[in-house]
Amino acid sequence: MAEDINTEEYPTEIHDYLATFEKSLTSVDEMLKTMMSVPRSELLQKLEPLEQAKLDLVSAYTLNSMFWVYLATQGINPKEHPVKQELERIRTYMNKVKEIADKKKASKLDKGAASRFVRNALWEPNPENDRTPAKAKKRKMN
Repeated sequence: MAEDINTEEYPTEIHDYLATFEKSLTSVDEMLKTMMSVPRSELLQKLEPLEQAKLDLVSAYTLNSMFWVYLATQGINPKEHPVKQELERIRTYMNKVKEIADKKKASKLDKGAASRFVRNALWEPNPENDRTPAKAKKRKMN
């Protein structure tokens, strides 16, 4: 791409930005080719439901982000377009999926082990060795 563009057609200050952008586009293109090489149904069968949800959300977010960029290149302010609300909606669901994944990773409480730990940690007086002093008699003060 950079070889095809005459440097006189755009300001030279943005050449580095364009080169980086071209590398990013190439990377996205390679990822899309990899994703598209496997039928979606086959890919989803190999994934757990939570992973399927993540894949769907990332796909939706990516498509909407690319549309955002397209709108910007056409001179349309994407912040005033419904795509902004769609991206926010997808982000909300991404956060929900992340919370579910975090809960799944959190350690589970083994109730039996916890009760044994608490029972053994608490001191229980042995009735045979109870050496507590007898109750003192109360004196009346005159």
